Amino acid sequence: MNEHNDDLEHINSGQEEQPTETITRVTGMYKEWFLDYASYVILERAVPAIEDGFKPVQRRIMQSMKDLDDGRYNKVANIVGHAMQYHPHGDASISDAMVQLGQKDLLIDMQGNWGNIFTGDPAAASRYIEARISKFGLEVLYNPKITEWQASYDGRRKEPINLPVKFPLLLAQGAEGIAVGLSTKVLPHNFIELIDASIKHLKGKRFKLYPDFPTGGEADISDYKDGNRGGKVRVRAKMHSPEKNTIVITEIPFSTTTSSLIDSILKANDKGKIKIKKIEDNTAAEVEIVIHLPAGLSPDKTMDALYAFTNCEVSISPLGCVIEDNKPLFIGVSEMLRRSADHTVELLKKELEILLGEVEEQWHFASLERIFIENRIYRDIEEEETWEGVLSAIDKGLKPHIQHLKRAVTEDDIVRLTEIRIKRISKFDIDKAQQKIEALEDRIAELKHHLEHLVEYAIDYFTKLKKDYGTGKERKTELKNFEDIVATKVVIRNTKLYVNRAEGFIGTSLKRDEYVCDCADIDDIIVFTKDGTMMVTKVDSKTFVGKNIIHVAVFKKKDKRTIYNLIYRDGKSAPSYVKRFAVTSITRDKEYSVGYGSKSTQVHYFSANPNGEAEVVTINLRQQGSIKKLKWDLDFSEIKIKGRATKGNLVTKYNIKRVDLKEEGVSTLKPRKIWFDDTVQRLNVDGRGELLGEFRGEDRLLIINQKGIAKTIIPEVTARFDDDMIVLEKWIPKKPITAIYYHGERELFYIKRFLIENEEREEEFIYDHPDSYLEVISTDYRPVAELVHVKPRGKEQPPNEEIDLEEFIAVKGIGAQGNMLTKSKIKQINLLEPLPYEPEETTPAAEVEVKDEEVLSSQSQDQKAQSSDSSSSSTDTDPEVDETGNFKLF
Repeated sequence: MNEHNDDLEHINSGQEEQPTETITRVTGMYKEWFLDYASYVILERAVPAIEDGFKPVQRRIMQSMKDLDDGRYNKVANIVGHAMQYHPHGDASISDAMVQLGQKDLLIDMQGNWGNIFTGDPAAASRYIEARISKFGLEVLYNPKITEWQASYDGRRKEPINLPVKFPLLLAQGAEGIAVGLSTKVLPHNFIELIDASIKHLKGKRFKLYPDFPTGGEADISDYKDGNRGGKVRVRAKMHSPEKNTIVITEIPFSTTTSSLIDSILKANDKGKIKIKKIEDNTAAEVEIVIHLPAGLSPDKTMDALYAFTNCEVSISPLGCVIEDNKPLFIGVSEMLRRSADHTVELLKKELEILLGEVEEQWHFASLERIFIENRIYRDIEEEETWEGVLSAIDKGLKPHIQHLKRAVTEDDIVRLTEIRIKRISKFDIDKAQQKIEALEDRIAELKHHLEHLVEYAIDYFTKLKKDYGTGKERKTELKNFEDIVATKVVIRNTKLYVNRAEGFIGTSLKRDEYVCDCADIDDIIVFTKDGTMMVTKVDSKTFVGKNIIHVAVFKKKDKRTIYNLIYRDGKSAPSYVKRFAVTSITRDKEYSVGYGSKSTQVHYFSANPNGEAEVVTINLRQQGSIKKLKWDLDFSEIKIKGRATKGNLVTKYNIKRVDLKEEGVSTLKPRKIWFDDTVQRLNVDGRGELLGEFRGEDRLLIINQKGIAKTIIPEVTARFDDDMIVLEKWIPKKPITAIYYHGERELFYIKRFLIENEEREEEFIYDHPDSYLEVISTDYRPVAELVHVKPRGKEQPPNEEIDLEEFIAVKGIGAQGNMLTKSKIKQINLLEPLPYEPEETTPAAEVEVKDEEVLSSQSQDQKAQSSDSSSSSTDTDPEVDETGNFKLF
């Protein structure tokens, strides 16, 4: 026992003697290595300089191209090899950087396969492709006389510290790089817009810059924040639906390729987010991705789903980081442009000063030459035997004639005079010499004028750049405000939902139980049970929600158009009540009582009505005591729609035996008002844009475009509209459409009036000919047109002619050719104020007004009851408030 204790003491003492952890500080060269590495990556590899917009590798490539430039193409492999004299890295990194620089299509004139920015295909090997500096690059990049130089990495050559770039090149090309501890992402901007902004800045005017991507597409720049950190740009593919079951993508978002885009579409299809039949990539010089849809699938809804679940919409976060004075600087694109424009002015000033000095030297020597030859001073050196004597004789001979010179005559000037050949002296022409001097004087005056008006000179310089190189550089990306796409509204519901009502389970794996509806894995499900319990839960394979389920469906958040009709007993042996309510917002997976919260609540009757339908039911009581009336009808249309937590109206204090449906209900909601927001080209029910009217479930929209095609559609918020749309209004089936069009074959104007004959199909109503076009369209009942005739040669202008189009032609079929309007030549056709017309009006029955949140599917604001229920002790609590006073939302 003692030995054992001794062993423990030995062990404990050994543990106490173990050394504690210590921090050993790294010294020597290790101390600075990480900082040196981080600085090197930031300054020498990843981040461009603000002065010229180049990263070091790009600057060295452009300098190498200038060294080799002889006007002809050079093999890229040759350029890369030459650049290695400046750049201390391998040929692969230089070659990749050069291809990326060339694909920006600004500084490099390319020949061969340089890859494809649309498909992501790589360029051919550097030995197979060629390049030379573009004319634009030669004009704006180089001037060795104002370039500051430094020794290359091995000290054998001189390389530019910065190239004297006289253009906002960084903003035109964009830049992206990841360094150590920071990154940069400057988005590309439009060439012409950059020049216009530079001119505005030099004129002291304000300007705005927005990105423009080489891949085109559409961009929402509402949160661009001038390209600063924290900004965001949403970029979308440009697509349209030429046929009912086809979507064609013609432009793709920046930072994607057709391959990555197609991969994201296929993944979304595999996950069930979208549904496509097949996809084809026909991209060559231009993007063309054709998506074939299954029959019956809405192309408009599928387009929204493509934006929501694929790379057809991407979000880009700009980050303006540049190098200035060997330090990273975070600035916005507007400040970048201002600095670039000011830097361009300084460079132009230096160039003018150098050029002025050179021209003045030319004038100085031309003047000396004329004096030397005209006054025959060269004869004074014939008898001189020494070099010093020659120089002295020339100097002495010049002195009487050099008072007008702008600087003193130096020995170098005299030496140059001695180098003039006898042949030139013998052929010297005084008049030509004087003309040359005068031309130089005019040039000097011009340069001095430019220096005195430097800003105007810089503006002229930018204007010339725009004129010489702006052709073909128009904006490619269309700027738009995007509407927010709610994923649950556009997702394809390809999963089936099942329910076991008795056991209280719902889910997608209960395939042996009752089928409810199709759903998506991002949907929420609303459930009601016999005891008056309500719950909203996420779709899952199997979820217990409570026994005796009486209703289960996909839940739509903020849906105030779906009205629930309920008759329930408020506790055991308690009275029964009736209520109508909507469920708009709720806490997920929390149980709610649809009664008044009493225990032993029992539901006698329940119905869910997607458009607020109000049915008639029959109440049957149990025989009890001296009850005289055991049966009567209850009309739900007489019950006001209130909040979910209200108690409702008293039905009876006696026991209800059963409730029978007597008569199906009709909607008690007023028609929904629909607006068209021209900014985003979408429908809405929130009052944005132009009011199109009030719509019931069967009402449709009339759409006519400039091509002479008319169609009607159901007004859904997912509907998309073409840019050439000229008519968008509520369709009145019996209201005629009047069209005046140019008949391409007969070369005359024709008029026709027609009705839409097939509401499910779009139809062309002008004569099918390449030269036919729609001139005037009217949807007025009694339109009037004014014809402006062409003035006959040698005659007076004929008076304008007014035509009542209703009297001119009767309403015919949409396929009719119509009647000739006139044989005279028409200069212009104008629509005048229509004649008065009063259509028949019908007064609808009393309805409950509900403002919609989603066209044809939900509402945005609840219609509160105007009078409280005398038997209810609660008020409307939607949206719900919990015990702490906070709103209970998702």
